[in-house]
Amino acid sequence: MPRNPYDVLGVKKDATEAEIQKAFRNLAKKLHPDMNPGDKKAEEKFKEINAANDILGDDKKRARFDRGEIDATGQEIRGNPFARGGAGGFRPGQGGGQSGFAFEDMGDIFDSMFGNARAKKGSPFGTASNKGEDESFRLEIGFLEAVNGGKRRVSLPSGKSLDVSIPAGVTSGQTIRLKGQGVPGFNGGPAGDILIEMKVADHPTFKRQGRDIHVDVAVSLSDAVLGAKVDVPTTTGSVTLTIPKGSNTGSTLRLRGKGVPASKTEAAGDQYVTVKIMLPPTPDADLETWARQWATKNPGPARS
Repeated sequence: MPRNPYDVLGVKKDATEAEIQKAFRNLAKKLHPDMNPGDKKAEEKFKEINAANDILGDDKKRARFDRGEIDATGQEIRGNPFARGGAGGFRPGQGGGQSGFAFEDMGDIFDSMFGNARAKKGSPFGTASNKGEDESFRLEIGFLEAVNGGKRRVSLPSGKSLDVSIPAGVTSGQTIRLKGQGVPGFNGGPAGDILIEMKVADHPTFKRQGRDIHVDVAVSLSDAVLGAKVDVPTTTGSVTLTIPKGSNTGSTLRLRGKGVPASKTEAAGDQYVTVKIMLPPTPDADLETWARQWATKNPGPARS
């Protein structure tokens, strides 16, 4: 005997249309024959949830079921005064001499019960071909991976693994669409897509503003005063940068083209290096002596 459609979909009797459709979609993803090849139990459950959705997904049928006018298969309940064929209603397999009519086989039953209504709703028992559901995921990637691009292998709930190409310059919140990799379609319809929302992790050294990269570089007091060549990190490796004489903390130098790589529509960004003067980690007697002598010759505040 067919189960109550509310129990089949796992929803309460007062469930909203959105709750019913969400429950149906979740079960359909798990039980779809393409996801469970050769699994007869899954196939039967898939038919069962489609039958339940045919009742609960149709406002008129749901109301008639709730009033006890039709059963879980959509058949008129015996004794219903509104049933076809008189008060006795009809049942599959009844002979032609009784009220109602007979079906030759289960295929006819499904065609009669589900064909027209489900063709509109995209059921596999209808005649319409419909695109499968899209699936959405969030993928966290590293800062350098987002700047330079790359490939990442991801595993889907279905167990399928995919190599995802991450375009250079992707940002948090940006979505990558993988066409045809979502839930299989119904009746030969195309599969849905997979939508992957990117979440870019922070980096301890680099900061990004648009297509430009910003980084601080520590230099010694002597390098700042006399000038020097220092190694500076970039998103693709270290480069040598010339620190001009007399550089102050906060001075900014630019490395052209060392930001986010160029795309089809945008030029490459730059990297901006901000100088940070760092004193020795431990007190230095010679430096203190020099500072006193320098202060004597240059009285007054250092700010101007």
